[in-house]
Parts: sequence; structure tokens; C-alpha cells
Amino acid sequence: MAHVPVLLSEVLAALAPKDGEIYVDGTFGGGGYAMRVLQAADCQLYGIDRDFEAIARAEAMSEREPRLVPLLGRFGDMDALVLNAGVSAVDGVMLDIGVSSFQIDEGARGFSFMRDGPLDMRMGQSGPSAQDVVNHMSAADLGAVIRQLGEERQAKRIANAIVAERKSAPFETTLQLADCVETAVGGRRGKKTHPATLTFQAIRMFVNDELGELARGLAAAERILRAGGRLVVVTFHSLEDRLVKQFMRVRSGMVSGGSRYMPEQAKGPDPTFELKQRKAIEPNEAETGANPRARSARLRVVTRTEADPWSDPVETGMRLPSLKALEAAL
Repeated sequence: MAHVPVLLSEVLAALAPKDGEIYVDGTFGGGGYAMRVLQAADCQLYGIDRDFEAIARAEAMSEREPRLVPLLGRFGDMDALVLNAGVSAVDGVMLDIGVSSFQIDEGARGFSFMRDGPLDMRMGQSGPSAQDVVNHMSAADLGAVIRQLGEERQAKRIANAIVAERKSAPFETTLQLADCVETAVGGRRGKKTHPATLTFQAIRMFVNDELGELARGLAAAERILRAGGRLVVVTFHSLEDRLVKQFMRVRSGMVSGGSRYMPEQAKGPDPTFELKQRKAIEPNEAETGANPRARSARLRVVTRTEADPWSDPVETGMRLPSLKALEAAL
């Protein structure tokens, strides 16, 4: 499946590229958004990705387009990465959250059960893999991951089945895990999606600390954007969209005025963003018909004010097992 940038025209309209400005694509992937931004204006763009293969694509593109500067790393560290490249502030940040079609389509990366491959799922090819998660985490911790990140109602049953099966032989492949989950929940029973879909999603998000990275990325964008700069975020999952929505509302000063049942909240720091459109932008029927992946996409945009960045960290709202503790135990 070819990489198709979702909500491309809407992203370009929100970012509004201008000559002489500087932009960051924090999730470079296939470069679909980045190259269109560079076509739209005589600007400079820093393409960030933790995936070595994505950066290799970016480096090949930069040979033809020197205004593109590839940077290997996490977008949660974008302010430090760009500062190390000699830039202290930028005019726009784009984030396309989630796994890329390149990662899904390559069976050896282990992101999908549609192609059998090793249980990996790591975007950056470092740290604990999905195989480590399913073979070493306790049933309680596995259940917490699958329930919270996958919003899977049968998380406990699936976790117990995984722990029981690995006693006979460790999990090594994507199809082995998918078959275990399908057996645990009793098959598809007429459902359109595979029973393992939410479990795979949860494990992938946990392995890559995707919500934590998003929280750090939003705060980093706040620090690096100059006044008038645009933050443009595309999400594909309700947990991600909820986090982005809450961040934008809070940082835009949209807090409750209180009532007789709840006292008025104390005034916080000055708003760092201006939220001009409360409702997320969704793809139209033509796009979802041509690209089914776009169905769940949501685009949210805010504009940076002159206020100083907040010191408060961005919370994910999750209470998950520690990935670092798992890594230390391996």
C-alpha cells in the first residue's frame, strides 16, 4: 500500500506555508506532508523521525531538495534537535500521529498480523520489543496495557491466555500472537475486524510509548514555536485525539468558570495558544472513499501566542506499567 498523506489540503491550509519561514515535520515517515510544504513556499523544513528507514528516505529526498534537513530522533525532543541544528524558533510544527503505512506493510517490522513476521513493533528499533512484552510481563500488567491502550473489554482474558500459552513456547511471530488472541476471545463471530486488532494496537503503543511521546511532543512544540506559529496535529485514535484536544483547550485558557457545585479554578499561566476552531477537522466522503485509512483521522490546529511556555508537564492520563522497568529486567 502506497503512503497517502491524510487531510493533506487541510493540513497545508492550517500550516499556511510562507516564503522564508521554518517548519518542523515531527513525524516525517514517507515525507508526503513535508514535500508538499516545500513545494508550497520557499521555506526550510526539518524532518524528524526515530525510524532509521524514514530518515534514510529523508536523506535521499534532501539530495534533490536541500531545503529539507533530516534529523534522526524523537519528536518529543524536537526543540533540542532543532536547536542543535542551529535554529532556536520555528513558524510551524506538523505531527501525524501513529504508525506509518511503510511500517505496517513491512512484515519484518512486526507491526501487523496481516503479514507474518517477528514480534517487534519498535519504531526506533531500540528498547524492549513486542516479543519482550508478551513473553515477560505479568498477566496483570499485560491486561492493564491491553485494557487502557487498546480499550479492549476482554483484556484480562487475553492476557491470561498469552501467559498460559507462553509456558509451552515463547511467542516469536505476529501470527502466533494473533492466533492466541483469536482463540482466547472465541473467534471473529461475524465481526469485520480481526479479534487481535486492539491487542496489537495496545502493545505497539506501549512498546513505543506513543502517548508519552505525544505529550512530550506537544510541550516541545509549545517551547519551539514563535508567536504566530502554527501547531497542526493529525490523529487516528480516540486516545491520541483526546490528549491533543485537552492540551489545546488547557493551553488556550479554555477552563471552567465554576458553578455553585464546583468552585472557580485558580487562574493559571497566560495562554500559550489561541484556539480558533474548537471542533476537529474530519476528512470528507471523497477522501475516505479513496483512502479507508483516513476514516478515523482528526485534524486540530492552534496558533502560538507571545506567552512564555508553561512549566507544567503534559499528562497522558494513563497509569501503565513501566517500560523502563521491563527493559531493566530483561
